[in-house]
Amino acid sequence: MKSPLVNLAVRRLAIALVTLLIVAFAIFFATQMLPGDVAEILLGQAATPEAVAGLRQAMHLDQPAFLRFIYWLGNLFTGDLGTSYVNNMPIAELIGGRLMNSLKLAGVTALISVPIALTLGITAAIMRGTFYDRLVSILTISVISVPEFMVATMAVIVFAVYLGWLPALSMANEVTSITGLLKAFAMPVITLSFVISAQMIRMTRAAVIETLDTPYIEMALLKGASRSRMVIRHALPNALGPIVNAVALSLSYLLGGVIIVETIFNYPGIAKLMLDAVATRDLPLIQACAMIFCLAYLLLITIADLVAIVSNPRLR
Repeated sequence: MKSPLVNLAVRRLAIALVTLLIVAFAIFFATQMLPGDVAEILLGQAATPEAVAGLRQAMHLDQPAFLRFIYWLGNLFTGDLGTSYVNNMPIAELIGGRLMNSLKLAGVTALISVPIALTLGITAAIMRGTFYDRLVSILTISVISVPEFMVATMAVIVFAVYLGWLPALSMANEVTSITGLLKAFAMPVITLSFVISAQMIRMTRAAVIETLDTPYIEMALLKGASRSRMVIRHALPNALGPIVNAVALSLSYLLGGVIIVETIFNYPGIAKLMLDAVATRDLPLIQACAMIFCLAYLLLITIADLVAIVSNPRLR
């Protein structure tokens, strides 16, 4: 007989798989509703009706949408992302380098923002009601109230225009030294770190405060246990699930913010590639990029849920 922990984990994985299928269905048919005919766009306005019909047949656009969806979904499960309409290249080749650039940007941002956010959130919860706690709360609310494009614009004005320390555009493909690497990543990382750290600080603080307010923590403090010991030995392990959820939700928000940041700083990542594909009506490339974003989001949320299930003492 399976334990409740295993049952919940299996159920969560099944939900993630079903959600991914629903998302794939939505992405495919949403792209089909984009205005314009792909064949006409590729051939130009001077194309004859016969040429347009021939290209539509060659690209299987004359088949029913549901059959094309089944064919596309089957290819996805085998790792075939299809061929770009515009570049006539395998999409896997187009995405490869761009995906690595986006992963580098996300990795550096997470490496910087997660430790800072967790430290500020946990310490603010421990020193609840103090000047430090109020200062952290005011700063996080102020940052949350400002959209990513505004943070990015202010970063360009301050660091690129006024101080002249950093380039306004992130030329990651032209990096030849450590200094160039730091300059290429500095502006996007600063912008993304500001946005996701604020969310993470607030959620981490709330999770730790909720754990500190539990009866057994209060009883231990009344018996003379040191506050630092209670936080490290008891509160943090029991708040692990909510904290991991806070980190996962904040990093998933990074996926949306990276679209704006890559566009503003001309960063050669997968988000910029998807926006270019929308402009050229490259449907297979749009679908592949959107699926990668959705898969990354589902993966983060599923990992957070699994950690919350495993860390729940009532299921052990």
